[in-house]
Amino acid sequence: MSEAEDFARLMRELKERGGLSYGVLARRLHTSTSTLHRYCSGDALPVEYAVVDRFARACGASAAEAVDLHRAWLLADARRRAGAAASRPASRPASRPGPEPMPSAAREPEPEPVPVPNVDAEPEPAVAGEPAVVVGPAAAAGPGARPSWYRRRAAVVAAAGLAAGAVAVALLAVTGPDPGAPSAGTGAGGGAGTRGPSGSASAGQSPPEAGAAPPESVTGSATGSAPPSEPGAGSATASAPSSASPLVPAPGRAPAVPLKAAVRSHVWAAGCDHAYLTERVPGSVPPPPVEADAPAWASAQRAVHAGSQIVEVTLHGTGGGAVVLEGLEVRVGARRTPPAWNVYQMSQGCGGGLTPAAFAVNLDAPRPLARPVAGNDAGGRQPAPAFPMRVSAAEPVVLRVEAATTGCDCDWSLDLRWTSPAGSGTLRIDDGGRPLRTSAATGRPVYGYALEQGRWAR
Repeated sequence: MSEAEDFARLMRELKERGGLSYGVLARRLHTSTSTLHRYCSGDALPVEYAVVDRFARACGASAAEAVDLHRAWLLADARRRAGAAASRPASRPASRPGPEPMPSAAREPEPEPVPVPNVDAEPEPAVAGEPAVVVGPAAAAGPGARPSWYRRRAAVVAAAGLAAGAVAVALLAVTGPDPGAPSAGTGAGGGAGTRGPSGSASAGQSPPEAGAAPPESVTGSATGSAPPSEPGAGSATASAPSSASPLVPAPGRAPAVPLKAAVRSHVWAAGCDHAYLTERVPGSVPPPPVEADAPAWASAQRAVHAGSQIVEVTLHGTGGGAVVLEGLEVRVGARRTPPAWNVYQMSQGCGGGLTPAAFAVNLDAPRPLARPVAGNDAGGRQPAPAFPMRVSAAEPVVLRVEAATTGCDCDWSLDLRWTSPAGSGTLRIDDGGRPLRTSAATGRPVYGYALEQGRWAR
């Protein structure tokens, strides 16, 4: 039995024991049903281990079973990488003047060493366009091995690239930026940001005007710091990474932000249950909208979330590698007395068999924390979310945050800490550049919409 077939067998055994359908598991893994079926049948292999870890958690695997599944995935992934490396045509080095090459049976003479200090004593530098060498049993067979002349050439190329980058930064410091070039505050979502006095930049889009509908898909502000091995890197916000170049920060500049965030700040429980506060009288308030139209409705009524607010953040990696999400911190920017406004319920009552796992936030606490809470799916327990998490372009992650208050009108936001091979930083999660706002509604008049009368009534 091949490594891929052994991995697929373990997945099928866990699925059958867990008693969950492909559809339910696919929703929990944030993938399609057909893709999950190919994983379990051995026709495909997950690119990232994160989906395997979520699968094991969803099926209730024990610690020993999760280790066995991880080991099987590592062996299957190593075999796949080895096969891909063996199928590529061997690249020939550029021709050099000198004697004719020796026959294939003889060993090619090794050229003179390049004067680069301690080349072989350091890890091999990554070269753009070349795959990473597989570490494990499959790599020992030799598909990813490189001769010593290749390592010396790679070191020379890497050194030349760093020198060229330093010259470019020096010229930019002298001549100033090109007026026609994109701003350094360009966000990971592709929009141009604005740099404030503090050195941070808001990525995605500029803040909307007062009274305008808040966007439901925005990219948060992000700040980063370089790893300790790169001296001189600052804490300024970095520009979006380019898919054609590695995430290596320029001297004196923070690493590129390798994440893109889509934020939904008007998420209703079960898709129908929510409440808003507004100072308008019932006769001037239109009927409740559907969930998709809630941002525009709330903006037009100058309404705020009443009692609780659910925020969903979908995170995608923007580079070729994975990013580790380390933790989520709650920032309360202001606390005010709740306004004496009317409460408008969007539904007279609804429910469903699904309560997603989430991070619960008590905004009334002196130092609010994002506490992981398990969910429920038709009687089946959903494991609570846990950091660290892995996210990449192929494997997105969805974070659900449920904030509540009974005593304040709060402005708040979230800081998501991340780490990548290029460095680490923080991604600010807010409402399109403005803080999220949730207000207590205890003791306020509550109205529901009477469909038979076509009006709001208590």
